[in-house]
Amino acid sequence: MGGPLVELRGAGFEVARPVRTRILHPTDLTVPRGSSLAVVGPSGAGKSTLASILGGLQEATEGSYRFDGQEMCGLSSLAVARFRADHVGFVFQNAHLMDERSAWRNVAVGLVDATLARPDVEQRSREALALVGLASVADREAAPLSGGERQRVAVARAVVKRPQLLIADEPTGSLDQKTGQAVLELLFSLTATGATLIIASHDTRAAALADRCVTIVDGALAA
Repeated sequence: MGGPLVELRGAGFEVARPVRTRILHPTDLTVPRGSSLAVVGPSGAGKSTLASILGGLQEATEGSYRFDGQEMCGLSSLAVARFRADHVGFVFQNAHLMDERSAWRNVAVGLVDATLARPDVEQRSREALALVGLASVADREAAPLSGGERQRVAVARAVVKRPQLLIADEPTGSLDQKTGQAVLELLFSLTATGATLIIASHDTRAAALADRCVTIVDGALAA
């Protein structure tokens, strides 16, 4: 593992309306590049808020967030959008696939490099599907795929651009126990490609697979 990829220093989040509410208390967190971190805790604890800040979907309302040495707080919306497009892959509880499109075309949505020719986009998408064990369904429409297959397509979509940071927010929430375990093992195996994985989940099995686990309760993080 290398130096820190993600560094939070006193980063917190609150909303002012309709009533001022603290969602995430000031938090210090360092995640080395190439490592995996599980953030576990009950529903409503603040896991998704933390994941959203790390992925650039929300900005901390206080403190500092540095990604690969660059301060993220205070960046323009355009710069943050570019950060997400270039460096972050997301996996959510629901796969959010386009059912009428093939698996590889769903994966291709994750590629934002306008310089890639269509054959290269297709090749990269098929390679990502092969990485998650779905090379055989690349040309099938997404609609008939099983829940586990759909989530694997979502993982392939997240990693096709080879992101530095992979964020999975409740990725097993809609899956049965066996399929959920398989998806967890797949996600954690991706650190071998050099990606840094942060998984937010109430599924305690994630803790057993991660390099490090922290618990969040009522917006407060504890090692």
